Amino acid sequence: MSCECEFCGKKTTFGRQYTRKGLAKKKGGNGRKITGKSNRTFKANIQKVRTFENGTVKWVKVCAKCIRSGKITKPPKMKQVLESLKKD
Repeated sequence: MSCECEFCGKKTTFGRQYTRKGLAKKKGGNGRKITGKSNRTFKANIQKVRTFENGTVKWVKVCAKCIRSGKITKPPKMKQVLESLKKD
């Protein structure tokens, strides 16, 4: 099960976390020294959401940024569908 956005392709990236000691030079110190480097992961905020595409409803994995920006269209709620049928 991949952790990747189906719209923008955002996925897990890798980097490092640096541990430093000392006082910054502009604060009167000798400078900050790196004492350790450890690997870490930056995980995308991927969520499973129901979308409405080509007249069908399906589940997709989408990042939160795509949901907020409106790249996906959510299907109408069942209550709204029933109300529209009653009007007809």
